[in-house]
Amino acid sequence: MLRATLKSLLARKLRLILSGLAVVLGVMFVSGALVLTDTLNRTFDSIFADAYSTTDVSVSAKPKIEVAEFEGEEVAAPLPASVVDKIKSQAGVRSATGRVDTDGARVIGSDGKVLTSMGPPRIGSNWTGTDEFLQLRDGRGPDAAGEIAMNATTAELSGYRIGDRVPVLTQQPKREFTLVGIWGYAGDRDSIGGLQEVAFTTPVAQELMLGEKDVFTSVTVRTADGVSPDELRDRLAPVLGGDYQVRTGEQLAAENSASIKEGLGFFNQILLGFAGIALFVGIFLILNTFSIVVAQRTRELALLRAMGASRRQVINSVLVEAVIVGLIAAVLGLAAGVGAGAGLGALFSSAGGGGLNLAPIGVPLSAVISSFLVGVLVTVVAAVLPALRASRIAPVAAMQDVATPDRPLTKITVAGGLVTSAGAAALGVGLFADAGDATLYLILGGVLVTFLGIALLTPLISRPVVSLLGRLFAWSVPGKLGRLNSGRNPRRTAITAAALMVGIALVTGVTVVMDSAKGSLKSEAAKILKAQIMISGDQNGPRPPTFDPAVVDKIAKISGVRASAGLYNDLVSIDGEQQYVTASEDLAVMAQAYGTTAPALRDNQIAVSTPEATEQGWRTGSQVTIQASRGEQHTYTVALVFAENSLPGSIVLPAAAIKDFGITQPVLGFVRLDDGVAVSSVLPQVKDLLADSPEVSATDQQTFVNAQAAQFDQIITMIQILLGLAILIAVLGVVNTLALSVLERTRELGLLRAVGLGRAQTMRMVTVEAVVISVFGALLGVVVGAGMGSAVAHALENDGITQIVLPWARMGTYLGLAALVGVIAAVAPAIRAARLNVLGAIAHD
Repeated sequence: MLRATLKSLLARKLRLILSGLAVVLGVMFVSGALVLTDTLNRTFDSIFADAYSTTDVSVSAKPKIEVAEFEGEEVAAPLPASVVDKIKSQAGVRSATGRVDTDGARVIGSDGKVLTSMGPPRIGSNWTGTDEFLQLRDGRGPDAAGEIAMNATTAELSGYRIGDRVPVLTQQPKREFTLVGIWGYAGDRDSIGGLQEVAFTTPVAQELMLGEKDVFTSVTVRTADGVSPDELRDRLAPVLGGDYQVRTGEQLAAENSASIKEGLGFFNQILLGFAGIALFVGIFLILNTFSIVVAQRTRELALLRAMGASRRQVINSVLVEAVIVGLIAAVLGLAAGVGAGAGLGALFSSAGGGGLNLAPIGVPLSAVISSFLVGVLVTVVAAVLPALRASRIAPVAAMQDVATPDRPLTKITVAGGLVTSAGAAALGVGLFADAGDATLYLILGGVLVTFLGIALLTPLISRPVVSLLGRLFAWSVPGKLGRLNSGRNPRRTAITAAALMVGIALVTGVTVVMDSAKGSLKSEAAKILKAQIMISGDQNGPRPPTFDPAVVDKIAKISGVRASAGLYNDLVSIDGEQQYVTASEDLAVMAQAYGTTAPALRDNQIAVSTPEATEQGWRTGSQVTIQASRGEQHTYTVALVFAENSLPGSIVLPAAAIKDFGITQPVLGFVRLDDGVAVSSVLPQVKDLLADSPEVSATDQQTFVNAQAAQFDQIITMIQILLGLAILIAVLGVVNTLALSVLERTRELGLLRAVGLGRAQTMRMVTVEAVVISVFGALLGVVVGAGMGSAVAHALENDGITQIVLPWARMGTYLGLAALVGVIAAVAPAIRAARLNVLGAIAHD
């Protein structure tokens, strides 16, 4: 029986390739994600180990607000210079060096543009000299207040050389410095992980990066001979007290690496999620392949049964074939995944500025195990139903010339109805009920089960819908034949279309949600935003773009300007919970620029929105204690409860709080004009005033709103790319079905050719069949996706989505692309059908 199985498998190599390709692609996605994550994990392990290689012990003040990696930017608490002297006096300390290292030093390149960063921070530090890790390549370290040095990556990106004047943005407005030194790192590296770094003299670094004199962000301590880092850490910790963190260099490297890995783990889960979708679609392809193969081998399997093969042996025969396909696909998918992981790693490195030196590509054990588990499991699961069906073939079928007739759809329809109802119920509870921690699982599970249910219902609706779609091509004989062929086996058509349906439905659903959010944003902005000119920039790193606060006052003096205000924000802690707050130099002016009215706040007063006040149980006169990124806790009195969206933010702090913010410059600007004043007459003057703040630009209100809404299009594009693999597998499913159908209908095609059907007509017939199936799957996906997307958008009504927008143009595009996919998918099967030898095909058994 095993020999018969292997001979059957080798005799149908096309079947083996087409069914295995779906698994190869899915396994490639899984193994590629694991290879990429492993490579990046080892890369960051190496980066942080090198970065702290010259640090025995590090001392820093506990941050006021602790922020996890990828959730925001943590602001280092200032450490007084007296602490450095205290550390130096302790036994076992060879040296103690105060360090200033904080994000926010943005170099303006020789082209006048700020150097961007797609991830790594832009560090401003104090020059403390060279060591075995940091090495000068050209020039010297800064000695005077007007001098800086920079690492080689920053120098290369900016285009500056020794002696050039370099504009730099910090916590203060733009200042120019003379570049006197360029440094690199051990191992001939230009940077550590793509980091851009500028070094000032210590007093200047303290002034520009921390806003205070005689403070540092940390102290680097070297141990005396005979004292281990662990010993010195344990000595210093009780001396300094609980307000300071004392850690060894190894601890810091491990903690920073673990923090990065946490963020990468989330990224990995996203990739694996899309890999799961691709594999889910692949199951439909494999199921269809084995179903067609079993139907084609009806007589062969019946002969085996007649010769004494048991049902179990027939089942095992099909499953062994599936295992072989799965194993081969797993090996190829793993190899392809290693290549994909390497390619994504290189892309990741280039996105970070090219300074990320990747660790050598490796194949983790998890990738190997996952590849074989996924490859074999997916293939075997998809082959179970066809195997059971094969075992039910009676020996008498060996004497029949006809294929196994299609079975009634009653059972599958009832099952589909029940499964769809269960999925819709889970989805409804997850979207509209408070399910706590189970909400995400209910939504994801509901979507998956709903897809299964709809796939089971698809055979019921395929025949009428496919027949209706086929009428568009029924104006010729090939069109009529193609229409009839596409509807002759509802199960087969349904499975093929369902694979395409899943990908299209997910893309459509995301598009509906994003377009609804975009439409809601534009609608609400038109109602709320009264400022005709906006000042903003594109954030491409952990720090948002800012501008000189003095510009706000200068804009206010322009003729025709009614009010000009800058908006500040910060991550604060309120009763132990982190939350973003806003502030302005004068709330009354901000309200006027925003299009409403509000009184100015005193130093101990705040304003809160009605929803925030309701949620927190606050009212006018309530006391609220807030800890900002810097400084000490302050207790404020609620002086104003304002209507939602009438002011920017839900909690507005007074101007006196800005000095304790992590970023003490405005991140957004509002300019409101007098009635009748044209934007075109004021906008150029505002742009001129922003010449020294190149991170931001001034635009009219509509341009600003469109730029914010465009971010949703970026999300849609990203989803489309990630789901592209699932759609590609679905396309392979169409090719597979047609190719195997052509083999199955060899004799029928020969008879059609014999009675006068030409080669071109045969190709058109197969093409019509492919187009109808593809459009049917896409139509099903568009309808299901629009329904799911609308449900999700409706559930997010309280989160700002106030209208449901159906992307008719995109949905029409998806249907048009589906027709094109059908034409492309039909090329190879159509050519094969047209080249059949007529006499050989008629004699085919």
